[in-house]
Amino acid sequence: MGKNLSFKNIGFDGGFWKARYDLNRTVSLENVRRRFEETGRFDALRFNAKEEGKSVPHIFYDSDAAKWIEAVAYLIMRDRNGYEDEEALIDGLVDTMDKNRLPNGYLNSHFIQGEPENIFRNRDDHELYCAGHLLEAAIAYAEATGKTRFLSLMEDYMDCIERAFVTEKTAEFETPGHEEIELALVKAYEYTGKEKYLSLAAHFLDRRGKKEEIIVWNAINQKQEQSEIPVRELTEAEGHAVRAVYLYTGMAETALNTGDGEMLSVAKRLFDNIVDKRMYITGGIGSAKIGEAFTVPYDLPNLEAYSESCAAIGLLFFALALQKSERNARYGAAIERVMYNNLLSSTSLDGKAFFYENPLEYHLASVDKETSIREEHRTKLPIRHRLEVFDCSCCPPNINRIFARLGDLFFTEYGDTLTVNQYGALSLDTERVSLKMETAYPLDARINVTVKSCDYKEIWFRIPDYCEKPVCKGIAYHIENGYLVVETAGEMCFDLDFCMKPRFVEANPLVRADCGRVALLYGPTVYCLEALDNPYPLNAVSVSLSAKVKKAEGEGYSLPELRLTGKRESAFEGLYRNARKTTEKVPLRFRPYYTFANREECDMLIWVRKA
Repeated sequence: MGKNLSFKNIGFDGGFWKARYDLNRTVSLENVRRRFEETGRFDALRFNAKEEGKSVPHIFYDSDAAKWIEAVAYLIMRDRNGYEDEEALIDGLVDTMDKNRLPNGYLNSHFIQGEPENIFRNRDDHELYCAGHLLEAAIAYAEATGKTRFLSLMEDYMDCIERAFVTEKTAEFETPGHEEIELALVKAYEYTGKEKYLSLAAHFLDRRGKKEEIIVWNAINQKQEQSEIPVRELTEAEGHAVRAVYLYTGMAETALNTGDGEMLSVAKRLFDNIVDKRMYITGGIGSAKIGEAFTVPYDLPNLEAYSESCAAIGLLFFALALQKSERNARYGAAIERVMYNNLLSSTSLDGKAFFYENPLEYHLASVDKETSIREEHRTKLPIRHRLEVFDCSCCPPNINRIFARLGDLFFTEYGDTLTVNQYGALSLDTERVSLKMETAYPLDARINVTVKSCDYKEIWFRIPDYCEKPVCKGIAYHIENGYLVVETAGEMCFDLDFCMKPRFVEANPLVRADCGRVALLYGPTVYCLEALDNPYPLNAVSVSLSAKVKKAEGEGYSLPELRLTGKRESAFEGLYRNARKTTEKVPLRFRPYYTFANREECDMLIWVRKA
């Protein structure tokens, strides 16, 4: 089994990802904290619902606060200075959790304060989901600070859960409605070495789909919660996209730790099903707003795309887990697609606001196309500006925690070899290697690699999908299975160039929404048209695959703007006319997809008609 090298050993030395890491650290984290104070997320764990003006916390507020705590812990692991106030806040929450938990170890702010009679009675109410996020936060906080009180509380809670679901079987359901605790339990096993946590994770996985569960909110569709059949029989990604990839990540992590080859094979089959048939070009997943779900293969509408931020992060976690199982460039490619597109688009350029959904098209005239007078009958299109907090605010702290541990995505070791999965201006220092990459990636794909010391026999560099023929100067190499491989020999310095250039990409014709259309990419980054830069009906625009694409300086972002001459349909009077070829040349300005919706509202389009 391979090992993903920890962000704790990686320092960003400037450039694209250093700027993004710092934006999360200095702006996003604090902004989420303020919004969570205002909306009662932290009050949930202060157990103050009986105070005047306070209300019983929502069923998932514990998870929101937990993810923020986890993000803080990861930042502290890199540098503890400057986080005294955050530590004091967290220690205060731990104190109130300790004082208000039940004698049997149970710890959930909503049920303790609002409906204790329904503890472990309603599968839909996120108890085990919240428990999983609290456990992950407690592990990270213990590792970051050496303070173990929070983790001790959560270990007691896990014992309570084990009694309720395994030994005494007092719970009225068998498996989580919203998966998450499975992968948290694997983390607990890896951190503490206690087999009981791995066993409990395996129990929840093995019991899933074995018995029909009571599902209130979606009673007609067991697929929505991946509960229709046992997990070992799953062949396609179905149902709620976040729940699905959290489940699949738990399956992969559990299989890797138990040696369960059958479950690992199923996880790989599900990953292939997602990236081959159900993933947007931006790395987003979950095409349907109703159910936040996967639907059928190749159903990837752009205007109505759900593509939740948490779902893309979950896909990243899933690929990161499978990356440990084998050296396979597909995993790194999927991670890179998410990194430079859906993950970045989830946050505003100033770091203060967030998207829950990440659509691939805006058409303002369609916003009010539904005329039903009943709110529940309206299929609302995604919002057109990011918000600082949502009613369901799972995404902002999830974004906080993934950027805080961003370094986890770059390197994997397999025995005597080191694999470089992603690229950036950074330094890697462990007992086995001291390596530095100097690059402007993703502005261009030229990378200078300096290795000061290394006891790996080989270093494998993933060749990005966009690269047709990599260039390597200063050292001997060979190409193997999508990697450029160099043998190590003391101190080394050499140059890589993955020859980044703009390119057009088309989708499988079975993706009906994209038939006859192309998307423009520069390296790993998807580009889009916004009407503010292109004052034409965007669906009347077309591009030639032979068009000459020029780079220009981006306005308010670091990547270049891409410019080319396209065509647009001439003025159209009336509703129909005899078909004819009437176009005129127009200048087109494309900007990185992740920068869209940072100005005034306007139409946006990724997939452009092919001339």
